[in-house]
Amino acid sequence: MAVLEDEQILKVLATTSSEGATLGDIADHIDLAQRTLQRRLKRLIEEGKIRREGESRATRYFLVVTTAPILASSEALEVKRLLTLPERSRHPVGYRREFLDHYQPNETFYLSESTRAHLRSRGLVSTTSQPAGTYARQIFDRLLIDLSWNSSRLEGNTYSLLETERLLAQGIVADERGSFETQMILNHKAAIEFLVESAEYIGFNRLTILNLHALLSENLLSDPAAGGRLRSYAVGITGSVFYPLDNPHQLREAFDSILEKAEAIHDPFEQSFFVLVQLPYLQPFADVNKRVSRLAANIPFIQQNLCPLSFIDVTPDDYVQGMLGVYELNNIALLRDVFVSAYERSAARYAAIRDSLGEPDRFRMQWRSELKEVIGEVVRKPLNPDEASHWIQSFAQDLPIEQRSRFIEVAEAELSSLHEGNFARYRVRPSEFAAWRALWR
Repeated sequence: MAVLEDEQILKVLATTSSEGATLGDIADHIDLAQRTLQRRLKRLIEEGKIRREGESRATRYFLVVTTAPILASSEALEVKRLLTLPERSRHPVGYRREFLDHYQPNETFYLSESTRAHLRSRGLVSTTSQPAGTYARQIFDRLLIDLSWNSSRLEGNTYSLLETERLLAQGIVADERGSFETQMILNHKAAIEFLVESAEYIGFNRLTILNLHALLSENLLSDPAAGGRLRSYAVGITGSVFYPLDNPHQLREAFDSILEKAEAIHDPFEQSFFVLVQLPYLQPFADVNKRVSRLAANIPFIQQNLCPLSFIDVTPDDYVQGMLGVYELNNIALLRDVFVSAYERSAARYAAIRDSLGEPDRFRMQWRSELKEVIGEVVRKPLNPDEASHWIQSFAQDLPIEQRSRFIEVAEAELSSLHEGNFARYRVRPSEFAAWRALWR
């Protein structure tokens, strides 16, 4: 019994924000006497599974997340050994088109059958038969923070997880953080919103990948016109003896071949990893290539309602060395170990969140676009409570008569539950939300 209670506590803390949970927050989810709950918490602290901060009523509890090294295979360890040699001892190499050409979708596999089956067993959720993007929308608030922070962190961004959460939820820019780092995280937010909101239409095609790059690179490139466009000049890789392809015509051909092969792959995990390998290897854009590949790797998971890949606990060293193994050796072993470990940890993270969620409301799912539209308008205008009620009723007149009363009920409930931690799903700015909230106080 105590073990089950401990697991319940850990699951509650896994689903809280980065600001932790109070004793009352935890008690709301677990049927335990207060003294019993306090004893359980004390033991979990002693075991190093959770930590406590603050005193008295300000006490908050946090899940301890450890960043353990990946379990590297012998082949991956050999890649690491070769990459520890100084640059002057490593042979300069160029782009090898045969590395791409030799890959035949559904015949060649970067991931073994057992690995693919293992990842599928970890990533399956109950919403797999629902429309594309259903699960990502269910966990959107958490996914937005996790993926934005981890992907930015792998680029050297120094925002903390809590600072990232405040930036995305409240528009609060962290002190002593540069505009470049802030822009990088905000660009991730826009790109993730694009993937989730367009889940039914995205794919491994030019439209999706070019727009993904445009969103991720906004206001970060020396040439603003380079956003969403394939590069036409040579680029280099810092800290590597790899020299990417510099012929624009050949680059376009290879880019289209990557997309064609990726789209043809049946298995979502193979599809994801293929893109994580081949897109950065080609370096099709002037910059931001790895960020594009990390978000593009989530396309099959979003579309098929599998747990997303948020790169939780991936160390920059492991990721960079994995990419260098691809660049310089065309060896995927280390990056593959990073990918498998990262997906296992992401799946464990979202499994805890999944356990706290019910089945999605079919009515909300059917009318999600209309609900987002009507609530977004209420906030953007902004409308006071009376005006909002009239607006929602007027909007509902365009719906089938048998759906109107339920739509009004749901829209008003969504509006009343709007807060600083979830307004982003309605595509409103922090300033617009603040102005609207002032009217409703």
